[in-house]
Amino acid sequence: MLWIKNGRLVDPKSQTDRVCDICIERDRIAGIFAPGGADQKHREEDRMIDAQGLVVAPGLIDVHVHFREPGFTYKEDIETGAAAAAAGGYTTVICMANTKPVVDNEETLSYLRERAKDMPVHVLNTAAITKGFKGEELTDMIGLKALGAVGFTDDGVPIKDTAIVMEAMKMAKALNVPLSFHEEDPALIGSFGVNQGPVSAAVGVEGAPAVAEDVLVARDCALALSTGAEIDIQHISSGTSVAIVRAMKALGKNIHAEATPQHFSLTEEAVLEKGTLARVNPPLRTEADRLAIIEGLKDDTIDYIATDHAPHSREEKEKDMKSAPSGMIGLETALALGITHLVKPGHLSLSHFLEKLTVNPAALYHLDAGHVAVGGKADLVIFSEDETWTVGESFKSKASNSPFIGDTLQGKVKFTICDGKIVYSNGKF
Repeated sequence: MLWIKNGRLVDPKSQTDRVCDICIERDRIAGIFAPGGADQKHREEDRMIDAQGLVVAPGLIDVHVHFREPGFTYKEDIETGAAAAAAGGYTTVICMANTKPVVDNEETLSYLRERAKDMPVHVLNTAAITKGFKGEELTDMIGLKALGAVGFTDDGVPIKDTAIVMEAMKMAKALNVPLSFHEEDPALIGSFGVNQGPVSAAVGVEGAPAVAEDVLVARDCALALSTGAEIDIQHISSGTSVAIVRAMKALGKNIHAEATPQHFSLTEEAVLEKGTLARVNPPLRTEADRLAIIEGLKDDTIDYIATDHAPHSREEKEKDMKSAPSGMIGLETALALGITHLVKPGHLSLSHFLEKLTVNPAALYHLDAGHVAVGGKADLVIFSEDETWTVGESFKSKASNSPFIGDTLQGKVKFTICDGKIVYSNGKF
């Protein structure tokens, strides 16, 4: 058995926040005890983790990652992506379908599900909403769900055809699976990755205005209300979009939204300092947008914190602003960015912050995860809330395209436990 001794258990689902000892047997939590209680029965071969002064929480869940396999494994692969997840405290990640080939067929999905079996964390897969991400014809959603797809998305490519979106929502409602939407209308965008305004002008690109996000957010929320489908508005970046989601959620409980650490931590000004490392779709926007996102997190307009972990090679990111791909890695810095920019300034309590990384994403995908309870799965993260560290250039990910390199953050992952096994321990696997 594995014992976690004297840790501060913070479990948002049960609203637990207390010091205790936790016993793990195989892949389940066998007991939760008062520290040093007489009812604990230790064996000589049991392993002990001294968690005094540390937080013990449900393993983190990320509803939006890109592991680049198949087709782009020079950027990342499932093994390195899973290692980055473990290092960041994540025990479950949900991969997007924009691989090569796209996950719109049985062969590709079956390959990914087989690859996921030997990973140290739970790697789940979405499948494409439309064939080839072309926005013209739905995939075999029934067949792909049967093979293990937990949801559907054309992430990275907005679906222009409203009738196709409506049809997809009706099917998703029947299948009881969520749809995730990348909301950027290309007809309104001069160039992707940088907010349209003074910063885009300064770096010599046309930029992407917030209204390109707002119009599709409004459309898809309205369609979700009409169909009853469960939807996730991905990586929300616009304050107006936050307001739209807030209004729409008041009309129906099936509308959800996610925010990334970069969008609540940075503004468009980061592009001037970090260059292409801060180029991301949708772009970093103004301080007013950043503060609106934080307000959306505070009042639960925004349900999830998701990394949109998007690895690219160094050579790709060293291209000029017009040519470099958008995206940044995020699994290894997300917890610390949330503690630094949300918890420590008093925007969210630690439990409220963790809720958006654990129980809420588990509920969206109907997972037996995201909480700590006797008899429940032994997926846990142990971290120091107060330890400071400086983000370096070396990551467990295959990529290093992060605008946070050199930043000093609070919150350090110490252990990640998945299925009762220690899969990350103080920098080691």
